[in-house]
Amino acid sequence: MDMNEIKEIFFQECEEQLAELESGLLKLNDGDRDPETVNAVFRAVHSIKGGAGAFGLDDLVAFAHVFETTLDCVRSNKLEPNQDVLKVMLKSADVLADLTNAARDGGSVDETRSRGLVKELEALAHGEMPSAAAAAEAPAPKPAAKPVPAPVAAAPVPTDDSGFQPIPFSFGDFGDEEETGSDLPAYEIVFKPRSDLYSKGNDATLLLRDLSRLGEMSIYCNTDALVGIDEIDPEAAYFFWNVTLRTDKGEDAIRTVFEFAEWDCDLTITPVEDAKAAEASNDELPMVPVPFDLSVLDEGAEAPAETAKSDAAAAVAAAETASNVTQMAAAASRVEKKESAAAASAAAAAAAQNNAAAASAGQTIRVDLDRVDRLINLVGELVINQAMLSQSVIENDATGTSAVNMGLEELQQLTREIQDSVMAIRAQPVKPVFQRMSRIVREIADMTGKSIRLITEGENTEVDKTVIDKLAEPLTHMIRNAVDHGVESPEKRTALGKNPEGTVRLTAKHRSGRILIELADDGAGINREKVKQKAIANELIPADANLSDEEIDNLIFLPGFSTADKISDISGRGVGMDVVKRSIQALGGRINITSKPGHGSVFTMSLPLTLAVLDGMVVTVAGQTLVVPLTAIVETLQPEAAAIHSFGASHRLISIRNSFCPLVDVGRILNFRATQANPVEGVALLVESEGGGQRALMVDAIQGQRQVVIKSLEANYTHVPGIAAATILGDGRVALILDVDAVVGASRGQALKQEISLAAAG
Repeated sequence: MDMNEIKEIFFQECEEQLAELESGLLKLNDGDRDPETVNAVFRAVHSIKGGAGAFGLDDLVAFAHVFETTLDCVRSNKLEPNQDVLKVMLKSADVLADLTNAARDGGSVDETRSRGLVKELEALAHGEMPSAAAAAEAPAPKPAAKPVPAPVAAAPVPTDDSGFQPIPFSFGDFGDEEETGSDLPAYEIVFKPRSDLYSKGNDATLLLRDLSRLGEMSIYCNTDALVGIDEIDPEAAYFFWNVTLRTDKGEDAIRTVFEFAEWDCDLTITPVEDAKAAEASNDELPMVPVPFDLSVLDEGAEAPAETAKSDAAAAVAAAETASNVTQMAAAASRVEKKESAAAASAAAAAAAQNNAAAASAGQTIRVDLDRVDRLINLVGELVINQAMLSQSVIENDATGTSAVNMGLEELQQLTREIQDSVMAIRAQPVKPVFQRMSRIVREIADMTGKSIRLITEGENTEVDKTVIDKLAEPLTHMIRNAVDHGVESPEKRTALGKNPEGTVRLTAKHRSGRILIELADDGAGINREKVKQKAIANELIPADANLSDEEIDNLIFLPGFSTADKISDISGRGVGMDVVKRSIQALGGRINITSKPGHGSVFTMSLPLTLAVLDGMVVTVAGQTLVVPLTAIVETLQPEAAAIHSFGASHRLISIRNSFCPLVDVGRILNFRATQANPVEGVALLVESEGGGQRALMVDAIQGQRQVVIKSLEANYTHVPGIAAATILGDGRVALILDVDAVVGASRGQALKQEISLAAAG
């Protein structure tokens, strides 16, 4: 595996970490204060920073480091994650994603915005919090930050003329510790950072902190390599650590802590069979003599005293470069048992979560999408060939009881199972797309000065990856439309008695073999009079047009239509909703609008779960073979003459269980024949479409039910109104897959002809 492949894996992992980051921040924004949520957010940024440092992505490392520092303040309860703080962090997550994309694709980011956010993050980390509630928490950590530097900054007054300075020291803690008798496996760890570790943005103390969460840990900082102030290299590493760790997580968990730093340090992990032996070895570390210059007793020897003070200051300064002086000092000494027990308890909970996440990650593999596509195509060809083979056997075996026929039935079942399993590989939750919409809502809300809350439901609803990849563009336009046109300004909402904060709800769910995605807002709804007048002014409809509310609502999908009074960066050019409709139709879906003035609008998209296969009913219409999606069919029936009723000049109804349903001649709608067929001589398919109610589709005959492989007409020919796609039957013939929604819409007016004109105009 070369470096480019490793780098590509890193960016793939970054996408997962960014998704985890935004998900965690949104949970915090909703009031979740679970420490594990905060830890997950921190780990996401830390992982991105560590990997970026390994590849020398300095801009990404620098921003992630500041972001991580602020998150660490939240994690240590020094900073309250209120709404103002989280607003900054959500923006920072957006910039972190931009920097990641720029590092991968070679682009650039808005430096002014990133610098501004860096200053805001640094201000939050230093206690300059926007809310009073958070400000009250800021002074709490200050006393803990000064115990080590204090003696250097201001020494106590000497007690006598000799210059002797007493150092308080307590022997009370010696001999009080009892044998712990821990049965946990013990490991001796030697961690020697190299200078590259710090230059890549890693922090030794953070690594040691993560290590401590695995179990009970004692640590010794070795400063033997520390040189004098005049010889110090600011970029060198002078400290290394000897650690004794008792944990039941195993050596792999220990190495996972150092996974982003293992190339930039010398790491030795040695299992210790006897935990008590490890304790003894740790207690018996050699005492290091402290050099003491007797010349300080001489009143005239001031220069050596100044040198000693300088060396002491240098040692402290070097220690501060490790970014956590107090923690290192505490780690070097014995931690009180009560503190150890509390830390071990918290570490156990965090480690359990880490192990669960690691176990979950270990159950997945990364596969190139092209390989999956090729596998799906091959399975599709297998289905076609299996259908052809079955057709040949049926034609040559009249009885249908031969061993070959029975074997083919088993082959058909196996083929179906293989196909379902392969399609499940391509199924992915819509969560990544929904999470992207959160950023769009934040940006548009800031640009319009509105307060918007996005609520997502059904994020784990799975759909084919090809559908997910094409959902982002239409959803983006719909979100922009809802925020800019749908939701009112806070002042107007307050005047109307509404909550100043508008709500946009994005929902996904399965229904009848399709996926429904709803985008609802609690805004003003569609101003139908304004829409109609705008359409007349743009000469999109005649001035005397008599349109229903539904038809007026659908005018917003016409090319070039916009109700914006002026063109802005958000809207006004009339290309947004037109793109939405075209994108949805290209996926074989439909979009409907439900709007109530003063209460908001609901846009409903109905999409197929997959663009590869479907179960269908093979029918004959005017000598042509069509496939009707099985998910649209409610029932089939044989019409009787007494059940057929005429309505108007050319419309007919069929009576079904004391109710009347419009009868639609599919051959006439698709221009397969010039006159309507006799319903009694055919078969009626009772279908249900989105927004069109129930209709009885008239066909000549039913050939049977089959699973077919979808082949795109648009990719191989062109768009055909009323036809969704095509397929290859068992006898090798091409059959057209009926677009039930389009046919039902055509039966109610000129919808099919309008689609033809729109397609021609596009």
